[in-house]
Amino acid sequence: FWTRRTRHDHMGGAPMWLKRRKRDNRRLMPIRDQKDPARGIFTRRALLCMVVQVGALGELARRLYHIQINDGDHYARMAANNRVSKRLLAPPRGRIVDRYGIALANNKENWRALLMPEETTDVPGTIERFSALIPLDERDRNRIARELRHQRRFVPVMLRDFLSWDEMARIELNAPSLPGVLIDVGTRRVYPEGELLAHIIGYVAPPNESDVAHSTLLALPGMRVGRAGIEQNQDEKLRGTAGSVEMEVNAVGRVISELNREEGVPGEEISLTIDRGLQQRVLNHIGDQTASAVVMDCHNGEVLAMVSTPSFDPSLFDSGVSHAQWIEWTNNQHTPLINKAVAGVYPPGSTFKPAVAMAALESGLISPTDRVFCPGHLDVGGTRFHCWSRWGHGSVDLHLALKYSCDVYFYEIARRIGMDRIAQTAHRMGLGVPLDIELPHTRTGLIPTPAWRQAHHHHWNGGDTIVSGIGQGFIQVTPLQLATYTARMATGRAVQPHLMRAINGEVSPMANPENWPSLNMPEKYLDALRAGMFAVVNEPHGTAPKAQLDLPGITMAGKTGSAQVRHVSRALREGGHFNSANLPWEYRPHALFICFAPYDAPRYAVSVVIEHGNTGADAAAPLARDIMRDTLLRDPSNHTTPPPESVAAVDDSFE
Repeated sequence: FWTRRTRHDHMGGAPMWLKRRKRDNRRLMPIRDQKDPARGIFTRRALLCMVVQVGALGELARRLYHIQINDGDHYARMAANNRVSKRLLAPPRGRIVDRYGIALANNKENWRALLMPEETTDVPGTIERFSALIPLDERDRNRIARELRHQRRFVPVMLRDFLSWDEMARIELNAPSLPGVLIDVGTRRVYPEGELLAHIIGYVAPPNESDVAHSTLLALPGMRVGRAGIEQNQDEKLRGTAGSVEMEVNAVGRVISELNREEGVPGEEISLTIDRGLQQRVLNHIGDQTASAVVMDCHNGEVLAMVSTPSFDPSLFDSGVSHAQWIEWTNNQHTPLINKAVAGVYPPGSTFKPAVAMAALESGLISPTDRVFCPGHLDVGGTRFHCWSRWGHGSVDLHLALKYSCDVYFYEIARRIGMDRIAQTAHRMGLGVPLDIELPHTRTGLIPTPAWRQAHHHHWNGGDTIVSGIGQGFIQVTPLQLATYTARMATGRAVQPHLMRAINGEVSPMANPENWPSLNMPEKYLDALRAGMFAVVNEPHGTAPKAQLDLPGITMAGKTGSAQVRHVSRALREGGHFNSANLPWEYRPHALFICFAPYDAPRYAVSVVIEHGNTGADAAAPLARDIMRDTLLRDPSNHTTPPPESVAAVDDSFE
């Protein structure tokens, strides 16, 4: 064996056996005695990895300390917020009441049918079975389909809103065949008086995108926006403050339980100056005529009644007005949607004559005793302007001119003083100017002047001034302005009409009569106008004997007016056979009447406009008389105790 190991390899060098022995001996040596060339490299890599690992673990520890110790409360709140969902609740809308506290706009519980898609395996079948009980139109079906596509299965979908008691009971009775359908209770806006006060109270409707952009509160389910009347004018006060509800939800947002609820703060209660009972009586007197009437307190400007006919049902706007209904309203020539008392403009006719007289008296160009001869017409520059009496009134002064409503007298004084002075006086008396009343869409009317005419690229001529002297031509006023004008003549103060009496029990400062300044018109001239209006009603041959009151010791002063809406030719007038009552309804003159009472201590002013009523003496004067009589008997000065009629159905008499 030894000999065999002594041979050399073919290349020379140490014997093979010697090489093998050296190799075996190295294997048997301790590791620490071996000289591995890679040993230093391995140690440096391990150290580097250890440093990296220690650094990472240190950073992780630092972050954990920061999250758990420093920001622990913050993340705990975030976790709670993920568990608790806080949602806003729509507040109840504020009530609107009359001067005696009778509700004119209120809230009522409303039933609606909801569908929980996750609680039924056959959503289309459930909807069809529901539709067999409560019909769904095409608009409802499209809305339901859209909500089912965009909402999660656990979010309820409204099938029908504004369910009646019978409909709700029908659904509950058939509940076993309607899986996933449930009844929810909300609120809706109700108007107990319906059409009676629709133009004053207005109505509400669902908010649109523009409304929601201005107030996120309006995005809440059930919120409504005022679209007309007091509902629109006082919308922000009536909205209230949103409430909230906290609910426990799971990871996908499904409600598990309700944790806390805070109801919203209702909107403020608005108390109006309107007397609901008097409003009903005025409407009863007007009947089916297309007309408007305003009753106003001369002392403080409170509007006790404001009627515009025909009217509409305001509750239809909350649930949605059908297209057919809207077309019917807009095509109606009697314009039921317009509040004629504040948005209807009419030529004032002869009711404008006291304003022309005051302008002439203040100018000093005439006195109450100056006379003008009336032969039945006035010829100016080749044009003949007729008096309403083709035989004329002879020689008349201011008193007789008002009593007989002589057109020629006012033609002449208008020609003498000019339109600018007439306009200035009319504006001071409340005509053709904005009135600070709490209603939207009011119109200011127009008292034209030469400057106004020139601004519209037309020349003002003498004939324009002459016809303006009797309230015709371009002059336009509202019934509310006529009532204000009458109250200012009766008191000599710049009374402003208003509808707001109190907000949450706090009385409006406008109710104080001392707030209205003097018109600074000479009292003797005001007395002359009042005396002339007294003669219209109470003296023989006055134009309004039908307006006399039958109340002992109480008299009324007033002025008739008939405003043409179509030109009458000279040939027709002088032919002797013309009668405006024979014209089609839309071509007949408007009938107007203004009045105040009691004459010796003016308290109430009334204005009446009957569209195409033909003559103020025959149509408007008796109506104003009945309204004034009811107003005086009702005695609205008692602000604390309502008359018995205010809390029950109103009949046609006080007895």
